[in-house]
Amino acid sequence: QVQLVESGGGSVQTGGSLRLSCSASGYDFGNNCMAWVRQVPGKEREGVAWISRNGVVTSYAESVKGRFTISRDNAKNTVYLQMSSLKPEDTAMYYCAAPETWSTCNINPQVYSYWGQGTQVTVSS
Repeated sequence: QVQLVESGGGSVQTGGSLRLSCSASGYDFGNNCMAWVRQVPGKEREGVAWISRNGVVTSYAESVKGRFTISRDNAKNTVYLQMSSLKPEDTAMYYCAAPETWSTCNINPQVYSYWGQGTQVTVSS
């Protein structure tokens, strides 16, 4: 049974930073890409970033490029999202997501099959 557990969300002021973590279990973590997706109530999910299985390749939504960094530690089965220069429009529930084993990742949230419960990020002006 695949389990993805996010942590690290919270409330910060504009310009602040947060680091999200996602711990995976029951999943072939080291052999699969991983992603972060966010959602605001009433809106569709938005892909934020994804990272290849070895961490060499990363991709970001235009809205977060230069401010967010995705990384992973395969020894800990954990993927991270370092968020800096946060803006009020970054306020959302952030989800860790994983594809079916050996499937590809991209910024489209629809390619992901496994999801965590989410962690709330709130940025105040």
